[in-house]
Amino acid sequence: MTIRLATPADLPALLTLLKKVIPLMREAGNLQWDDHYPNATVFHEDISKEQLWVADVNDQLAGVAALTEDQEPEYAQVGFDLSQRAIVTHRLAVDPAFRGQGVAAALLAQAEQIAKERSVSFLRIDTNSENQVTQKLFPKLGYRYAGEITLSFRPGLRFLAYEKAL
Repeated sequence: MTIRLATPADLPALLTLLKKVIPLMREAGNLQWDDHYPNATVFHEDISKEQLWVADVNDQLAGVAALTEDQEPEYAQVGFDLSQRAIVTHRLAVDPAFRGQGVAAALLAQAEQIAKERSVSFLRIDTNSENQVTQKLFPKLGYRYAGEITLSFRPGLRFLAYEKAL
């Protein structure tokens, strides 16, 4: 598996990944993503900021994550100090064909590597309250559950926030 920065050439594969992942999320009751978010514009913006990372397995795009320093203001709801720099994982997704192969863990390890390179002491992430897979994964990787938040751009949904101190 190779973890690398995404390029504009990855956009078609990223959009295909969304078409595979979103219906499965919705079937599980996870309404975090839909036909409007995330989208090509969001991914293009991430790519232009050099903050979108992909996992390749045998030359196939197996997963994606935006690794940023952009913290949602709502993180303050669980006591996160937003004045502290943190690497925040957004838009984490794994192609169903590659689930169980450590793709998400490898992308989260990249977040940790970026934090160390930038001398950032915290990793933060949130997930939909219905996403059972990530709720099991994050604690296994050393993330501490911090509490429930709401996000203004996804009204009516509940999210669980996690943090890992380095």
